[in-house]
Amino acid sequence: MPSRRELLAIAAVSVGASVAGWFFATRKGDIQPNGQSLQGMRLTDLSGKSRSLAEWKGKVLVINFWATWCPPCREEIPELVLSRDKLQASGAEFLGIAIDQAAKVAEFVRNVPISYPVLLADSAALTVVKAIGNPSGGLPFTVVLTRNGEIAHRNLGLVTRQKIEHQVGSALAA
Repeated sequence: MPSRRELLAIAAVSVGASVAGWFFATRKGDIQPNGQSLQGMRLTDLSGKSRSLAEWKGKVLVINFWATWCPPCREEIPELVLSRDKLQASGAEFLGIAIDQAAKVAEFVRNVPISYPVLLADSAALTVVKAIGNPSGGLPFTVVLTRNGEIAHRNLGLVTRQKIEHQVGSALAA
């Protein structure tokens, strides 16, 4: 039976190998630490249609990663809806990427109307989330992309309507 010291050494090597694997995989171009890795994602909408974020190229894009089981995610969605309704005519679009089960997301959307597109992702999307500036993979996580797809702002945790509208305004002005 391994000693406590040996078990700790094995755990440290495992964590180190995982971090090194992630670091080298992302640096080889598998996932770029900018908005381009998001543009290539293919996700499914609530009707089952495959979608690409590249569909919204040329718009300032607010992408909110969330889950139904996440209280701050549920709290900020009505604020994001209000911001989207205010800013859409200016050339901004909002997308919700739910890292959750399709049935739970569909039920949530029936109860909480969301005026922007909601796309579904599995836990593999956390790899992209981590690569674009959220190493913990925490939710909610919101990024604002410029019209050319570069990340202008990153927000980990609950984002306020005022903050997101200011960030979108600066990206629209750029």
